[in-house]
Amino acid sequence: MDTNAPDSLDQLPDAVAADAFRRLVRHLQHRHDAQNIDLMGLSGFCRNCLADWIRDAGFEGDKDAAREIIHGMPMAEWKATRQSPATDEQLQRMAESVAKNRVEK
Repeated sequence: MDTNAPDSLDQLPDAVAADAFRRLVRHLQHRHDAQNIDLMGLSGFCRNCLADWIRDAGFEGDKDAAREIIHGMPMAEWKATRQSPATDEQLQRMAESVAKNRVEK
């Protein structure tokens, strides 16, 4: 599946899509117990991916600025206060999940 292919989501008004995106980001900021490594292991994306995606969409800030917007704080602070060390099992799940993101051409 090409996750960038046009579909019914393109019919959403930009304001509706923006509201949903902001709600998702605020939810992830609140649920810091949902570790990025676990999000990657389950869904193949995490907060850092969202930061990359806003840059891809035209955000003019650098990677650190984008991550600060998504995390709600500087990345160094996030890592120090919210992130726990990844286990080997989490890393393996993440690798398997990310492999599913590859699009066959």
